Amino acid sequence: MYITIEDIDAVRERSGASYEEAREALEVSGGSVVDALVYLEQKKKSRNDDLLEKVKAIVKEGNVNKIRVKKDEKVLLSVPVNVGIAGGLVTLAAAPWWGILAAGAAAYGFDVKFEIVKEDGSVTDVF
Repeated sequence: MYITIEDIDAVRERSGASYEEAREALEVSGGSVVDALVYLEQKKKSRNDDLLEKVKAIVKEGNVNKIRVKKDEKVLLSVPVNVGIAGGLVTLAAAPWWGILAAGAAAYGFDVKFEIVKEDGSVTDVF
């Protein structure tokens, strides 16, 4: 199997992946650009699902003020988290933000960082 730079560029243009990610996807997919794109989409979906589960678990623990999405140390999104007093559960008003976080991850690809900012000012990297 021979992977050309044109194939890597095609995968990168369509997916926003890095050269390394595009090459890996092509290798896994036997050199097929279409299969490589499908592979990257599945990988992003899996990553987003993992991210959401981690964020939900941390928020349920309580003491979370906001969730930040950063790329190259630039804050792209900062979402305040409304935590209910009884049991530390996220209020229903905050539920649509989970979709925004997933969309942010998909839109910016693999190079974003998700941080949880707690009430005491500490920051936890989620991804």
